[in-house]
Amino acid sequence: MNAYVRWIECKIPLYLRSIRLIITIKKQFAMNKAQLIDAMAADAGISKAQAKSALDSFTDNVGTTLSGGGRVSLVGFGSFSVSARAARDGRNPQTGAVIKIAAKNVAKFKAGADLNAKL
Repeated sequence: MNAYVRWIECKIPLYLRSIRLIITIKKQFAMNKAQLIDAMAADAGISKAQAKSALDSFTDNVGTTLSGGGRVSLVGFGSFSVSARAARDGRNPQTGAVIKIAAKNVAKFKAGADLNAKL
């Protein structure tokens, strides 16, 4: 438990302790790129620079494959693919005017069976 969570714990009345629990869970389970690199380096027994290089290589190769219209499948983890979105009409929330939203390709991720089982 870090100092921030302990400070909140002392300041929140007893009837609001569930809020502290939610804050603790969010801080504990959110992971950014730097934390992912740290975890990869620790798990694989490599340096952080090597882990960063591996992660950058992964993201670059997935991006290159998807930009070419391909698909990346990691058995058990999931699949990255490209999906085409059709052009559609939207509304400007300030004026209410109808605007045209252009068609575009978007990246999609579908979780695999092993990843879903861990959730």
